[in-house]
Amino acid sequence: MTDSMTRLREIQQRIKLAARLIHRPSEAITLIAVSKKQSTADITLLHQAGIKHFGENYLQEALPKIKELCHLDIQWHFIGHLQSNKTRAIAEHFAWYHTLDEIKIAQRLSQQRPTHLPPLQVCIQINIDHEAEKSGIAAEQLESLALAVQSLPHIQLRGLMCIPRASASPEETQQSFHRLKLLLAQLQQHPLIQYPEKLDTLSMGMSADLELAVAEGATFVRIGTALFGERK
Repeated sequence: MTDSMTRLREIQQRIKLAARLIHRPSEAITLIAVSKKQSTADITLLHQAGIKHFGENYLQEALPKIKELCHLDIQWHFIGHLQSNKTRAIAEHFAWYHTLDEIKIAQRLSQQRPTHLPPLQVCIQINIDHEAEKSGIAAEQLESLALAVQSLPHIQLRGLMCIPRASASPEETQQSFHRLKLLLAQLQQHPLIQYPEKLDTLSMGMSADLELAVAEGATFVRIGTALFGERK
């Protein structure tokens, strides 16, 4: 318990310091606790400490956690790769989907989102460093996908997400985050985007590079190892 709270305070302090350096309010950056392979007891402990946003990568693992913790006011974020035959569970159980990279997935999420729930909030994943093995679209595909997504009911396009190349230097990583920031700015100014004020989300930055992401405008940072410790 002490270790978890110590790590949480350290992450919150890192976010505050990074925001202060560029004169951003730290409240503008939301911490997503990436809770894959973590127990519901660990999640509950962080929730009691004020964390409301939790990210899961694997649907089969996430659904039992969501069911067990349904009494808590948690915002669940799906941040893993999604197969089209599993969209219904995302549409029914999550508040955010960060890794949208094809219109077929968006259409299925729109059709399957229960009407009694708020629209599913989605981010388009950009393959920011053109890695063959990584999910996400090329920057050149963003305009057409974004315009198609915004026309769908029951989902709301909110912004962009990326995962820079793991072997990149800090300078290269920050350049990747900067490119994502510019892509969002360009999309906000597109004449056919209906609600540019709702395009307010940059989901970028993890345990090792959150400061670089905050410096480039991240609104969500996705933190796992630095928060929970090394996964078993």
